[in-house]
Amino acid sequence: MLTGLAFYLFAAVVLVSAIAVITARNPVHSVLFLILTFFNAAGLFILLGAEFIAMILVIVYVGAVAVLFLFVVMMLDISFSDLRKGAMQYVPMGLIIGGILLAELIAVFSAWKFAPNAADNIAVPFVQSAEGITNTEAIGRVLYTDYVFAFQVSGLILLVAMIGAIVLTHRTRPGVRKQKVADQQARKKSDVLEIKKVTSGTGV
Repeated sequence: MLTGLAFYLFAAVVLVSAIAVITARNPVHSVLFLILTFFNAAGLFILLGAEFIAMILVIVYVGAVAVLFLFVVMMLDISFSDLRKGAMQYVPMGLIIGGILLAELIAVFSAWKFAPNAADNIAVPFVQSAEGITNTEAIGRVLYTDYVFAFQVSGLILLVAMIGAIVLTHRTRPGVRKQKVADQQARKKSDVLEIKKVTSGTGV
C-alpha cells in the first residue's frame, strides 16, 4: 500500500513539474522545475529497485547538467524577448514535426505486444541475485569488463564535446585585464620596489 502511494505521488509530481518546465515563462523557473522532475524520477527508479540509475540521475543530471543550465541562464545576459521575436514563423514547421512524432508514437503503441511471461515477471518481487551482489556491483562488473572500450570512448567523446563548447563560447572582450603569468614570473624586485634612505628629522 505504501509503495503504491509513493508511486502515484512521485508520478503525479513528475507529470506536473514536466508540464511546468515547458509552460513556465521564466527560464529560471523552468530549470528549477526540471530539477524537481529529476528528483521524483529518481524516486520512481528507487521503487523499481534500480538504485544505481536513481543515484546517477541525481548526481549527473541534477548535480551537473541542471545546475549548469541554471547558472548559465542566471549569469548570461540573454534577452529572451529578442529570442521570441519571429518565433511564430516556425510554428507551422513545428506542428508538422510534432504531428509526425505523434503518428510514430501512435504506431509504436498500437503495435506493442507484451511477452507471454511479462505478467509473471512483473509479479515477481525484486530480490538480489544468488551471489548476493547489489545492482551497482553487477553493473560495474559488466561495464568495466565487457564494455570497458565503449566506456572509455564515450568518456573521450564527452571530453571533446566539453572542449568544443568552451572554444565556441570563449569570447575576447577588449579592455579586460588578464593575468600574464610570464610577465609575473619575469618581474624583478627592482621593478616594483624602491628603497630610499630618509635622514632622521627630515621625513614627513
